[in-house]
Amino acid sequence: MGPEDVARELEHPAAQSLLSEASVARLAYNGPDGLPRVVPCGFWWNGTHVVVCTAITAPKVRALQARPEVALTIDVPDAPGGAKELLLRGVASVEIVEGVADEYLAASRKGIAEEHLAEFERNVRATYDQMARISIEPRWARLFDFGTGRMPKFLTELVNKTS
Repeated sequence: MGPEDVARELEHPAAQSLLSEASVARLAYNGPDGLPRVVPCGFWWNGTHVVVCTAITAPKVRALQARPEVALTIDVPDAPGGAKELLLRGVASVEIVEGVADEYLAASRKGIAEEHLAEFERNVRATYDQMARISIEPRWARLFDFGTGRMPKFLTELVNKTS
């Protein structure tokens, strides 16, 4: 899949909706023992990269510094009109930042009620002297929108075979 194919998938309105509105993604990476891990995480889409922020001591930080290849799933399984899923594969880079990363607070705003944001931010700023900013560059992307029939090829073939 070339960069233009990735861009086309990510520019689709359903993909843009998932990237801007979903509050949780599932990040898959290989741990230090070489075995796969999948962890839920808040994320922020900055228009070119998915950004995940965490404590500098989180196990995924060391693992991603050694093996930066990742996969990410963002979905809304019970979306009106049918399930929607955005699957990404890419390469992560880790940067240690002083204080709280802006993307962490931006991502948190998607899942925290407005009346709780100020207290949340105070608590976060009191907790973190530094954060790890994990920036994921998508190298492959696929959007599935089951309500519109945009499904994996094997399912489309199966449905067409039985029709």
